[in-house]
Amino acid sequence: MKSKSISSGEVIKLKSGEYIFKLGSHSANPIVRPADIGLVWYENRHKKIGAVFNPGAGVYNKKVILLPRCHKGYRRGVFYDPRLKRRRYYLDNYISEIWPLISNNRKDFKRLDNIVIKGDGTFHQDFIYGIEDVRIVKYQRLYILVGCGKVRPPFVGRNADRIAIYSTRDFKCIEYNGMVNEFDTRNVVPYFSDKKSYLFLRFHPHIHLTLLSGGVDQLLRPERYKRYWREIYNNRRKSLLFSAGQFLHEKEKIGPSTQIIKTRKGLLFIYHGVGEIDVEVARAYGLKRGIRRGYSISAALLATENPRRVIARTRRPIYIPSRIYELRGNRRYPVDVPYVVFPVGAIKQDNNLLVYCGAGDKYIILLTCELDYLISYLLRYCQR
Repeated sequence: MKSKSISSGEVIKLKSGEYIFKLGSHSANPIVRPADIGLVWYENRHKKIGAVFNPGAGVYNKKVILLPRCHKGYRRGVFYDPRLKRRRYYLDNYISEIWPLISNNRKDFKRLDNIVIKGDGTFHQDFIYGIEDVRIVKYQRLYILVGCGKVRPPFVGRNADRIAIYSTRDFKCIEYNGMVNEFDTRNVVPYFSDKKSYLFLRFHPHIHLTLLSGGVDQLLRPERYKRYWREIYNNRRKSLLFSAGQFLHEKEKIGPSTQIIKTRKGLLFIYHGVGEIDVEVARAYGLKRGIRRGYSISAALLATENPRRVIARTRRPIYIPSRIYELRGNRRYPVDVPYVVFPVGAIKQDNNLLVYCGAGDKYIILLTCELDYLISYLLRYCQR
């Protein structure tokens, strides 16, 4: 029986005649808030609220596991970005840890045995400025955890992001497998077919899809495959999958988001974009005006036998920031970075698609739909 809190999603016809798909927002959102897991502290007797967001998601022993970024003890400020020619927010002393969370019902989470994945130099010196945005991809009985290891402080300069790889069988004993130091990248998602191993990644600002010549071992023992990693970087022009700038909401950058979801019609690829959200789409979400710069969620359907063949790709987002905790926040729901929804984990349960996202770089939210409904929309309205 379908839970009343799990939305089927919605297809909406815009005034222009175009049809868009809209993921449903769970009625309990935000499902995880910083105070729920103790991410609070005091400065001069003033209570400060930390952040828990961008959770990788997986299923272990029929329970949902999340691996969100967790932050505490930082400060928020504003700077002028000359590249974008606008003010942006930065966060000082912002070193991310990963706190595994567990749930029996998909929405109520608690910490898993107080386990922490640290990237601050405690266990290795490969990167010391935090571990961020970990994706969970299952390979046989092993869970491969792929995140972004920061070799420079966040918000300070470029060339700071490296592929950082962990693995586990039970999310309690987590092994660090190493880092890829051959190039700068983040938002990395492995995919394993019956015969080949692939890697979705971003070489800024585009999405690329490349083969892993060393198979899964290239991830589990990355130091042994330096030559292969260099080849991936040197051949990046040939691996381009999607270019940023084709659509208004993706004009700044795009990147892989959740793990690949296998369906009968192809591979569902969920990705994020940063750009401008026009007023027509914004009004479909109850907003009065468009968003000048915001994150959004999009989707594509790729061929199972050859993921480089694109069957369908959305021309409009399937979700945009529209709730107060996704927009600019308020006293009840302060945000650290406005106009952000950022999907990192997705799971399939029966015919339900559950997408776990960060919101406002502060909270975890759950977006849902019927998987067949989304796939039907892609095939009817978005074929290439």
